[in-house]
Amino acid sequence: MRLSEIKEMIQLRPMERDTTTRRLNSCVNIDDLRRLAQRRLPAVVFDYIEGGADEEVTLTDNRAAYRQWQFSPQVLQDVSKPDLRTALFGHRYDAPLALCPTGYTRMTHPGGELAAAAAAQKRNVPYALSTAGTTSIEDLSASRHGDLWFQLFVLRDRGLARSLVERAQASGYGSLEVTIDTHVAGRKCRDVRNGLTVPPRLQPRAVADIAMHVSYWSNMLRSPALTFANLGQPDVGDVRVSPANMANIFDPGVTWDDIAQVRSWWRGPLLLKGPVGPRDAKRAISVGVDGFHLSNHGSRQLDRCIPALDLVLPVREAVGGGPAIIVDSGIRHGADIAVALGLGANMCAIGRPYLYGLAVGGEQGVTRALDLLEEELKRTMQLVGVTSLAELRDRGPELLRRKP
Repeated sequence: MRLSEIKEMIQLRPMERDTTTRRLNSCVNIDDLRRLAQRRLPAVVFDYIEGGADEEVTLTDNRAAYRQWQFSPQVLQDVSKPDLRTALFGHRYDAPLALCPTGYTRMTHPGGELAAAAAAQKRNVPYALSTAGTTSIEDLSASRHGDLWFQLFVLRDRGLARSLVERAQASGYGSLEVTIDTHVAGRKCRDVRNGLTVPPRLQPRAVADIAMHVSYWSNMLRSPALTFANLGQPDVGDVRVSPANMANIFDPGVTWDDIAQVRSWWRGPLLLKGPVGPRDAKRAISVGVDGFHLSNHGSRQLDRCIPALDLVLPVREAVGGGPAIIVDSGIRHGADIAVALGLGANMCAIGRPYLYGLAVGGEQGVTRALDLLEEELKRTMQLVGVTSLAELRDRGPELLRRKP
């Protein structure tokens, strides 16, 4: 082999001068983003993102559910023009992805909800703001960051709950998600051990670890104080409102009558967000719900809960093809999205994957997380032998099989 041929084979990658870009370019999948996020964040913050309820059985089961499915590809198909575009509730999106509502988002990165929503707008996918967000309904809307949804917790104070819905409506949010699995607080042992409360009551080891992450705390010191921007500090008696126990301001007495009431408050598309089974899905349709965001809260509420993916097919069979189905909890790869769509979902939503990106690179990191998943989905579709999401859904029964 001649020297010129060796030079042709061995070419060095150009050096990227921007540190954040270089860091993000080194990530080839979501697990790479996760590892960098764990390195950059204090353990108490990473545990808040990563942890599940109680024994974290569901945390493992969520990911395992996707890996129980295998593809049976159709071969010799022209897959030269794959198309990830989709439509939902009258909006067209460039990919079947949404960014989940997440609480206390600016604890991950000062950009918080504004950075995540900007990335969603850049990739033309929806972003959902949490009731427990650290950016207000109005401030996010004023940023004009694309198609915004609002996620509502049904609070003990129904007047406050209604005011949140009315504020979202007035601010131009397109869809409303009502979370139905936080009527009682899940117990996230990592947060309890770390003393993660608002204001923090951290263990000495957690304080020492934060001190070691200089870039993290220096950025936080230069940023506005962390608050539940849409709630202030509600009076909940002797209980401290915190990321670990915020559900104490929620109402364990929530019933179907409350969903009907929320339906009367909200004029746009309404989704139930939670581990909704077939029977409950049928009832939800009867009270005016337009679709479902199937979720077990990323395993942060009921441990040993059924994986959200395992609800997609039975709920679709129960409600038919009309109502929208979105699914989250456990998605880490574009192939996971292909599985969910093949089983009957319209769209997938991600939480931890984009928070990893946010921790590593702010808006740029969230964009990187979306790009990785979209590239993986596109490649998976081509290898399976389909070029559109409609074809993937229609042929799902023949393209997917559960592992024996």
